[in-house]
Amino acid sequence: MGEIDDAIERADREHFTRQPPKTLKGQIAYLLRQLGSAKAVAAELGVTADSVNRYRRGARKHPRADVASKIDEAVRQRWQPQVRKRRRQQAATTTGITVETRARFGYTAPVGTTDDGRFRRLTVKLPAPYAQRLFDARETGASDQQMRTIIAEGFKDVYFQDGGGRALGLSDVEINDIDYLDLEY
Repeated sequence: MGEIDDAIERADREHFTRQPPKTLKGQIAYLLRQLGSAKAVAAELGVTADSVNRYRRGARKHPRADVASKIDEAVRQRWQPQVRKRRRQQAATTTGITVETRARFGYTAPVGTTDDGRFRRLTVKLPAPYAQRLFDARETGASDQQMRTIIAEGFKDVYFQDGGGRALGLSDVEINDIDYLDLEY
């Protein structure tokens, strides 16, 4: 996963209406319902099907730390898919997304102006079409660089050019060296 994919996942988790199961037995039971069999859960977690069944029965109560984090992550990735879908649909059709980042922005500008990249801390509300493009790109398995390009185009249009009111000679904006990036929708 890339930085933008992680940011989308964190934004999804902010809108859970209920918290995912916290106990090991509850988490394993949820994964068994989602994936259908102990063998499928074991393949997802990198353990044996016997271990999954021991976790389910309560015979083994404390998995290794790396396995426990895989279990928690697998549950959170699958938790409340309808809530996630509804929020993304709303962002892609009406509300848009807010991107907060600290990164190095570089751009191609007319001769005689500076195009040296520099770090900026920006919080920009991107319109719904950019949210739709970002979610579509993620669904099709786009790379982190491709998703950065979509966000950079949104920054160019909304922040740098102010919807066509300034910096009209600015042709390309790039996002490099991301310190952090958060999305909200």
